[in-house]
Amino acid sequence: MSHDSASHQPGRVRLARGVSPWLLPTVAAAAATSLLSRRDRRWALAAAPLTVLTGGMLWFFRDPERTPGPARILSPADGVVQSIDPWPDGRTRVAIFMSPLDVHVNRAPLAATVTSMEHVAGGFLPAFNKDSDKNERVVWHLDTALGDIELVQIAGAVARRIVPYVTTGAKVARAERIGLIRFGSRVDLYLPEGVAPAVSVGQRTVAGVTGLDHG
Repeated sequence: MSHDSASHQPGRVRLARGVSPWLLPTVAAAAATSLLSRRDRRWALAAAPLTVLTGGMLWFFRDPERTPGPARILSPADGVVQSIDPWPDGRTRVAIFMSPLDVHVNRAPLAATVTSMEHVAGGFLPAFNKDSDKNERVVWHLDTALGDIELVQIAGAVARRIVPYVTTGAKVARAERIGLIRFGSRVDLYLPEGVAPAVSVGQRTVAGVTGLDHG
């Protein structure tokens, strides 16, 4: 089992793994133009927006510690419940929309073994679009105490990269970090047959904390 703890550590906020290709060039450009602006104030025209962009990206890529909630099935994502749909096989799909202002790190809804993880190529429609099911996505199957649970990370119009943190065969703890979707999008979780959702459309969720079932 991974040693990635979800215990709360007040005041400690780390950056998400997998953000370096986006963050480092921006930080370097902001630092370079800030230094140049000391010699020539015209460089400040470039330094100011780059510094603001760097601050925004540090906020976007924050990865706070979390204390797992008490429910059996925890939300895999920060965001807003976009839809709750009964599925033909008896499962219930809970779709959570992640805006660019939400934490982008996704967490395991319960303790599990990753039995499969499939990357599916697709488009990049806005995640709130009903056709975003056909977007670029990663489909996870988790072997849990409740049986097989399917989780789908869906890329949006801006988020063009899904970064898994674990691989097939890995054992994950409840609320453990399992991956990142850059710049927001959507995460779908399929509740097993007979499990009623404990959330409603429009409700905000916190990854690893908000319970999705009544158990």
